[in-house]
Amino acid sequence: MLKLSYLDKIEAESLHIIRECISHAENPVLLFSGGKDSTVLGHLVAKAFYPSLPTFTLLHIDSTWEFKELLEFRNIFARKYNFRLTIFANEEGRKAGINPFDFGDRYTRIMRTEPLRSALDSGKYDFVLGGARRDEERSRAKERIFSVRNEHHGWDPRYQRVEFNKLYNLNLSKGYSMRVFPLSNWTEEDILYYIIRENIDICPLYFSSLRKTVIRDNSFVVIDDEIKMRLSKNDIIKLREVRFRTLGCWPVTGALESKAKDIKSIIDENR
Repeated sequence: MLKLSYLDKIEAESLHIIRECISHAENPVLLFSGGKDSTVLGHLVAKAFYPSLPTFTLLHIDSTWEFKELLEFRNIFARKYNFRLTIFANEEGRKAGINPFDFGDRYTRIMRTEPLRSALDSGKYDFVLGGARRDEERSRAKERIFSVRNEHHGWDPRYQRVEFNKLYNLNLSKGYSMRVFPLSNWTEEDILYYIIRENIDICPLYFSSLRKTVIRDNSFVVIDDEIKMRLSKNDIIKLREVRFRTLGCWPVTGALESKAKDIKSIIDENR
């Protein structure tokens, strides 16, 4: 009998989830942030239907404050895997100058949360695949692999369906949609080891490089756009060898001092 490795087992579970999703979906979409989790998920979607090419829409919500390297990687990734890339942004928010410096949490709601809901409504997607993992934050532990959303994209954990022995109820009422999380049972370390095994290209921001930085709230902020950056008179711009563990909007995403230029070194540093 063929003995599967741990990575083989969690990969097989994710492929099963993706295929179950597609067998019921009429208009599926894959949310793509450019981070390592959504990159691995995109690779799994392509692998689930190999040698056929994926017919998925790849949806990226552009906050208008994305890293330049992330946008370049997004475009390369979509071409490589033959995804239909759809980019959605809150253009009214852009024109109004909504930014992370002045608007704090309102910025995230206006430029990320609300555009995502608008994009899902506009696309009329029924199954929405995302790369979230249960180990990311405490609230995610309540989420099912297949998570029902109402017509307003609302989620109520009391009404989530039982998932017993990999049997899923994927029927949807009119106006409802399903969020699907094929990486629910993966950890960050699983993701990194899988990237090594599958030789998956990820965004260069995860690797150490000399970057212009300033210190804000005891974090290193990389100056991705000098024109848009807000500097105070006490700011000292300094080149540092840094990388990112997670990716978000560049003015509010802290970098780590690091010399890790490959995945194995990242794993060692994370421990």
